[in-house]
Amino acid sequence: MTVAVYPGTFDPITNGHMDIIKRASSLFDKLIIGVYENPDKHPLFSLKQRVELLEKTVTDLPNVFVKSFNGLIVDFIHQIGGKVMIRGLRVSSDFEREFEMALMNKKLAPDIELICLMTSSQYQFLSSSLIKEVAMLGGCLEGMVPDHIATALKEKAPMRLPKVAR
Repeated sequence: MTVAVYPGTFDPITNGHMDIIKRASSLFDKLIIGVYENPDKHPLFSLKQRVELLEKTVTDLPNVFVKSFNGLIVDFIHQIGGKVMIRGLRVSSDFEREFEMALMNKKLAPDIELICLMTSSQYQFLSSSLIKEVAMLGGCLEGMVPDHIATALKEKAPMRLPKVAR
């Protein structure tokens, strides 16, 4: 059984992430979505909330599971018996960053293979940062995130808006 891991902070998950998840789940026996606890990024959603939102998002994919982790991704992959790391690429700047990380991860764990999947063209502009900004400014999120994520963002985002002086 080949186990692959798709790591990220997923704050929040976008339809671009889902595109990668669905395609990767068809390539491997088991896909683990590794939700990275990275407090340095000051996530909008807590780790627990991100895991719960992801679990709800992938309920129709029987070979996809969600687990949180901290520390090195290669250590997490080894702990769960994974052999492959999945990464999504949107634009050329993603490639440069992913290439750097791939070289470091290969040095740390030569047994783990990296597979990069290009995000489908309709999602190339999506990023979690942009999604959060649109949500905080009251913009429409239709077609950019799953419906339950849009609802969660609408509930959470207004609480983070700065007060406007009148």
